[in-house]
Amino acid sequence: MRKETKRNLFVAGTYGAVLLLGILLGQDFADENRRTGRNGLLPLGIIDKTGKVQRMIDLIADNYVDSVGVDELQDLAIDEIVAQLDPHSEYLRPNQALEQHETLEGSFEGIGIEYYNLNDTLMTVGLIAGGPAQRAGMRVGDKLVAINGDTIAGKKVSERNIEEKIRGRSGTAIEITIHRNGKSLPFPLKVMRDRVEVSSIDAAYIIDSATAYIKIRRFGAKTAEDFERALKDLKKQGAQRLILDLRENGGGYFHVATALASYFFDDKRLIVYTEGAHEPRVDYYSNADGIFGDGELAVLIDEQSASASEIVAGAIQDLERGIIVGRQSYGKALVQEQFGFGDGSALNLTVARYYTPLGRCIQKSYIANTEAPSHTGNLPALVRQDADTDVYQTTSGKLVYGGGGISPDVVVPVDSNRANSVLYRRIRKANLIETYVYGRLTHAVPAYSVENYLKGYSLPDKEYDGFLQYVRETGMTCTPNEASAAKPMVRSDIEALLGRYYFGSEAFFRVRNRSDKVLAQALLALQGE
Repeated sequence: MRKETKRNLFVAGTYGAVLLLGILLGQDFADENRRTGRNGLLPLGIIDKTGKVQRMIDLIADNYVDSVGVDELQDLAIDEIVAQLDPHSEYLRPNQALEQHETLEGSFEGIGIEYYNLNDTLMTVGLIAGGPAQRAGMRVGDKLVAINGDTIAGKKVSERNIEEKIRGRSGTAIEITIHRNGKSLPFPLKVMRDRVEVSSIDAAYIIDSATAYIKIRRFGAKTAEDFERALKDLKKQGAQRLILDLRENGGGYFHVATALASYFFDDKRLIVYTEGAHEPRVDYYSNADGIFGDGELAVLIDEQSASASEIVAGAIQDLERGIIVGRQSYGKALVQEQFGFGDGSALNLTVARYYTPLGRCIQKSYIANTEAPSHTGNLPALVRQDADTDVYQTTSGKLVYGGGGISPDVVVPVDSNRANSVLYRRIRKANLIETYVYGRLTHAVPAYSVENYLKGYSLPDKEYDGFLQYVRETGMTCTPNEASAAKPMVRSDIEALLGRYYFGSEAFFRVRNRSDKVLAQALLALQGE
């Protein structure tokens, strides 16, 4: 997304801001930009039609029979115009722009808890280590009864309403009434809000004596430095090979992706280049001092790996630095620049395409898939380009392709049992696993250490039978064959959730990885089997 300041100025001064945003916002936003000293947009209203939409909104506001919200009308007009562009350009309301900023920056002002709504009661299922809530004495398993005297337990309170109550300016206090171990604490806990830092590294550990595993959730502002710190620590533990997990990683900052890719090269190599109608070609090179420039490397991708993830995977594949394992990636080769407005809203505008070192553009077709919902998180559901005519050749003669994402070197198809189990999909959709684990399996301290749990804990059959009984109590029916087919997936999910609850977020991934077929294939490939 954001790159150098010179790009911001160049794109802002030459791109179609006059044509696109001038039509929408008229001279009012131009005056605002001049007052605030913003250079994101040229003065608007300089051609006959640029003020038409704004004039229409003014007429409605001044003359319409009923009262209408002018801001809402402007937002709707902007939405409609942006919808005519590519699917990744988007207009963000102030709260959406703030949320995106906090997500990518990896920090926010709050108390640092993760909760689950268990039968209209918020249950703490995770705490940021060293965060305000943990410092104030909150524990995993605590149930939130009231916030600042307002009862929230037993009520249908929206997630946004809870966030508004919990989040706030650093240095301000919040009082939380807690129910713990079946009893209410005698006094509310006073938690002082603070800046909370959230790492984009989900897990980093040694799988075997020589292989390290690092999973990155997104490419945020601090991802490269967090990755460098984690990798150096793993190398001290003897890691000579690395599995980098970019599955379910929808991207993030462009410059962070290039910085991270640079770690895998010990010489100056072209990582990626960008080019657009209003932007000349810009090349991005590794800095020739990669901290993992010669170790064996595997990168895991899937259909949710997009944008920044594909920049890294594309460079690794084109330059034959490592192997790509998994399933074909999403296919997003567009670069967005963010332009902010005085009210806190923002426009993420596509300004260029990026190309892998061999010149591949792996962008998927823009055609929207309206027949099926998206299974790619916040990424739009698009029709994949099936016909791939752009063929490229690496130095050793291996063929790679453009269009429609990154094709793995080692393809691991979707688990057929997981994909075909109707019962499992119904259970997941109804959040029955989470409700069962947090409601019925987390009442006693485990009788095993974290090491024993991670290495070999397996959910007993009687516990799975208990889960099936709970499923039937909710009114969901299942045959013995359906229950048997769903058992491996449900068991793995329950074990992973219990691991996170008792031993922290990394335990979730370490437990889940024990039965991960993609990871297993990557290990075999690195070991030459």
